[in-house]
Amino acid sequence: MGISENTKFIFVTGGVISGLGKGISAASVAYLLKESGLRVTIQKFDPYLNVDPGTMSPFQHGEVYVTEDGTETDLDLGHYERFLDQNMSRHNTCTSGQIYNSVIEKERKGDYLGATVQVIPHITNAIQEKITRILENNNYDVVITEVGGTVGDIEGLPFLEAIRQFELSLEPGQYVNIHVTYMPFIKTSGEIKTKPTQHSVNKLREIGIYPDIILCRTESPMMDTPTREKIALFCNVRRESVLELYDAPTIYEVPLVLHRQQFLNVIQKYLKISLPSEVNTEILRDIVYRIKNPSDYVNIAVVGKYTGLADAYKSICESFVHAGAENDVKVNILWVEAENLESSSPEHVINLLKDAHGILVPGGFGDRGIEGKISAVKFARENKIPLLGICLGLQVSVIEFARNVANLHKANSTEFDPNTSYPVINLMKEQKDVHKKGGTMRLGTYDCRLKPHTLVHRAYENEMIAERHRHRYEVNNEYINELEKHGMVFSGINPTLNLVETLEIKDHPWFVAVQFHPELKSRATKAHPLFREFIKASYQFKKRENI
Repeated sequence: MGISENTKFIFVTGGVISGLGKGISAASVAYLLKESGLRVTIQKFDPYLNVDPGTMSPFQHGEVYVTEDGTETDLDLGHYERFLDQNMSRHNTCTSGQIYNSVIEKERKGDYLGATVQVIPHITNAIQEKITRILENNNYDVVITEVGGTVGDIEGLPFLEAIRQFELSLEPGQYVNIHVTYMPFIKTSGEIKTKPTQHSVNKLREIGIYPDIILCRTESPMMDTPTREKIALFCNVRRESVLELYDAPTIYEVPLVLHRQQFLNVIQKYLKISLPSEVNTEILRDIVYRIKNPSDYVNIAVVGKYTGLADAYKSICESFVHAGAENDVKVNILWVEAENLESSSPEHVINLLKDAHGILVPGGFGDRGIEGKISAVKFARENKIPLLGICLGLQVSVIEFARNVANLHKANSTEFDPNTSYPVINLMKEQKDVHKKGGTMRLGTYDCRLKPHTLVHRAYENEMIAERHRHRYEVNNEYINELEKHGMVFSGINPTLNLVETLEIKDHPWFVAVQFHPELKSRATKAHPLFREFIKASYQFKKRENI
């Protein structure tokens, strides 16, 4: 497709080590440009051969972020949405698996007319097409592309080569390369080292990409003028184009850190655009202030299966930050491994959860730790502790209630016990003939009608809502009447499929479980209603119980 000369492209790469925060850096750049009045979007290119991260273990890749259209994506898209407050889609993500798959499909169809299919030009052309496809139905001023992995990784080379070729088709001033790199501090000598940055930039230049702006990641503010000048000299960039990104107390301060270093003045010169001399960052500064200066704290136990890696619950963690800021409290997360609650005495469960003012049971797959999650739900129900169950958290809430309140002993999900006498959780009808794992769950946004005068209705202040899903199993409607007789309230139903979306328990101050993932729609500027009310109820519990 033809590209307007007014459309600008920013490419973000990373060097030295992975996990530098390229996604947050890209999102921060996008935030500042958006606040300058530009129409901005971001896309993430991941070099792994998986078609998407949907089948990866959370220990491998962190959480799987689901967009409105049901695309399973990298967690960085969550950062994009939270910073920009706009929804991403399948057009904002790309993997090597998708690229190779599309090229091989074309080859099988004979689209290449007998040509020898190669990385160059066929794979690189497909990547270039992906860069611009996002412009087909959207008129963006700036398209930011983050390339996953680290410069020098063999799997990332086709993407970098495609970017090199793509930039040759653009006019001067139509693109800019930003390189995020790491500068270690050697405590024994008291020195900050620039050599890893120099080598990373040299590697990028060998590929044919010349960074215009270098973002240096440091542990704390420590980069002085001589250090900037040294990097500028050896990396062939202007001194003002060497910026420091130190570890901020909150990621939402990163755009402000860039702004204080005159980032917009730097980038407008490269892109040959005119940006306002003043950008209103008051809303973000207020959010950062409230995050850093809470009046009190609240402890929330997260009883999960992947608690050894916080990135497995990244959106939940960020939702706590948003909800805490709106309630003027700091949310301390107490990570509780679900397996540690299995086959435990009541005293052991009490010992692990006694400091919690609220309990969150997140999603997951497989039977590992399930009985531990059920124990946590029981503890919250019996002790009137606020509980928020998400996805699998709703399903174990139903199992616990069925067993211990409705007298359906040994009730279970067919996911964990296919022969259970009381399958209160069952495989969805449309999933019974599905055998492939990738991209086949109930994914994306579905409607939900809320019952008036319920906790969820009061939280949303709306009768119809739409939330994102990622699951195969659902509440078995055959048991709804029996569970309702004993005090369970099914407060939200999908009107089209007649599926349970939310539930509550009578005579409990705040017990809410949902089949969807509310954490995926929480924003820095507006906490998700359920997280906001959950933290509010937990803080009220803390004050009431004086713990």
